[in-house]
Amino acid sequence: MGKVLVIQGAGMNMRGKVQLETFGPMTMEQMNEQILGYAEGLGMDIELMHSNIEGEVVNALYDAHDRDFDAALINPAGYTTTTGPIKGAISQVKFPVIEVHASNPTARGTVSQVLPVCKGAVYGFGVYGYKLALEAVKQMP
Repeated sequence: MGKVLVIQGAGMNMRGKVQLETFGPMTMEQMNEQILGYAEGLGMDIELMHSNIEGEVVNALYDAHDRDFDAALINPAGYTTTTGPIKGAISQVKFPVIEVHASNPTARGTVSQVLPVCKGAVYGFGVYGYKLALEAVKQMP
């Protein structure tokens, strides 16, 4: 498995700063450091991106498509309930996309609008969920 795009969605830059009772004290930067370590341990090449602007996420997906990435992980965060263009972009790229959430949004009554166009999802295992998703990607043909 070659290149994997990891997208941190809207509001992830606030992790570790607010809503600590729900999301815990880990910042996005700390999460990204662990994700990079997981990828290195799995021999995977990943590119991290974060944006609070939906169009930038769409552009990153299309760019990864054009650059022949093999997969993407997305923590949509604030985009979880979006009905905008992220869903369309995910359904158009030639690689599988896995939705990842450190917490379990379903337990809070949130229904993901992104999940129906994703290959699968990993919810509720903290930052370790990214490793689980990367391992799944590595096993894909």
